[in-house]
Amino acid sequence: MPSPFLYFADERLSPAELSAARLDGHLVELGDAYIPADAVETRELRAGSLQALLGETLAATHLSAAWVHGALPEPPARHTVQRAVARRLHQVIGRRLHYRDLCVDPSDLLSISRVWITAPVRTLADLARVDDAEHARAARLLMDAEPGLAEEAIEWLETHGALPHKRAALAFLRAVTGRTAGDVRTT
Repeated sequence: MPSPFLYFADERLSPAELSAARLDGHLVELGDAYIPADAVETRELRAGSLQALLGETLAATHLSAAWVHGALPEPPARHTVQRAVARRLHQVIGRRLHYRDLCVDPSDLLSISRVWITAPVRTLADLARVDDAEHARAARLLMDAEPGLAEEAIEWLETHGALPHKRAALAFLRAVTGRTAGDVRTT
């Protein structure tokens, strides 16, 4: 059952009614939906706002997942997604999505409001593997939001085989945590 706090165009209200409610201050935008102005923005509402965009076959990753987990204040202009199902998708992927045709391991996924999102540790590992300021900022904000997550991401990267930009990601995470390559976690 969808959240009663999420309003999508042409579901319960027309686009004109949603616009009027937004102009009157009753609703505010949240991703692809609207929520009451006095509602608390939660990860469930952020994820639920992506339901129509992602459906049951796509998972939000990278900056999109960081936004759902609360690390970013605004959603990215283009959502980064990957397959959440083993079968290949034979559908047109929208322009608003940056699609990667790799299936995310089910153990790395969370279902939040019937939407697949990469778990925080996988999200941080993915963010750390992209070498740009926007992803680095999101990675730092996600680490600040969840203490100990950087160490978990280091372990995740170390236990997963060859990955693109893995060495740079480990260096970035170790620099943030102060760990060196020889450090062994004993807890």
